[in-house]
Amino acid sequence: MSEPIALCFSGGKDSVMTLQEIQKSREYRVVELITTVTDAYNRVSMHGVRRSLLRRQAESLGLPLVEVVVPPESSNAVYEREMGKAFSKIRDKGICRIAFGDIFLEDLRDYRELQLAASRLTCLFPIWKKPTQSLARTFIDEGFRAVTVCVDSKVLDRSFVGRRFDTEFLDDLPDKVDPCGENGEFHTFVFDGPIFSRPIEFTGGTVVERDGFFFYDLL
Repeated sequence: MSEPIALCFSGGKDSVMTLQEIQKSREYRVVELITTVTDAYNRVSMHGVRRSLLRRQAESLGLPLVEVVVPPESSNAVYEREMGKAFSKIRDKGICRIAFGDIFLEDLRDYRELQLAASRLTCLFPIWKKPTQSLARTFIDEGFRAVTVCVDSKVLDRSFVGRRFDTEFLDDLPDKVDPCGENGEFHTFVFDGPIFSRPIEFTGGTVVERDGFFFYDLL
């Protein structure tokens, strides 16, 4: 019998690759997705994707969704408080592990492990230390489809936001940018792939710049 776990889920490619990796395993099975959403904007925090699209993703993946609501420009203390509440509820359900899609940032991994320990939970990192170049290209080769919804204007120009995450996108990335955007260079929204029951339909909206980031508003 595989162990039930939860997955911190942003709706982007790393989260989806992590979910797929877990589903290949006989040791664990994801029974719940956890996503942070900003209440005033009604969007996924940092990624800027509308809540309605996030919910359609979860439906297509066939998994229940826990939305952790935080205010705009939330302090770290507020974020940790609200996530702590969600983690405690998950622990009360008998779930002992939460998976993350982190790949190589050691300080972030240490932070997550410390945060979860406070709720008597442990972390799981299914794609940890996997080469990001091969991860990105495998994601594309296996038939996943994603669109870039947020880019850091300090490392990428406006032309990169709103593009499909495909081989041409990867080939156009500057050498200093990680192919999976692991350093926060860009974020994606996955709308189709082998683990989805149906594609998530959307239309492209406007590009806006806010706080040093370009956002592509999916409608």
